Amino acid sequence: MSKRVLIVDDALFMRAMLRDIFEPAGWQIIAEANNGEQAIAAYKTHQPDLVTMDIVMPELGGIDALKKILADSPAARIVVCSALEQKGLILEAINAGARDFIVKPFKSAQVLEVAERVVVE
Repeated sequence: MSKRVLIVDDALFMRAMLRDIFEPAGWQIIAEANNGEQAIAAYKTHQPDLVTMDIVMPELGGIDALKKILADSPAARIVVCSALEQKGLILEAINAGARDFIVKPFKSAQVLEVAERVVVE
């Protein structure tokens, strides 16, 4: 059975990049969201095995969305995605309950290694 992932990023090309990494590796993209509010709704609907969550997004950012998802579903496996220069935000997300982080620009091997490790935990 394939692992199911929810991809959350306000940039369509970033979501496409992640889709192009996950799908060939056998992951099922069950939903995509372009802001935190959509992410929360999609999580409730689909209960994915993994969420990749951009940190900086309009309407509701990734850290606030992460906190709301974890408040309802403490076992949620969320990995944040951010540029390396946003170290402070990455640390804030980890402290809020993110399982790990992926640095942009994405490297396929790193994305899959983090995803597999987090889902197995």
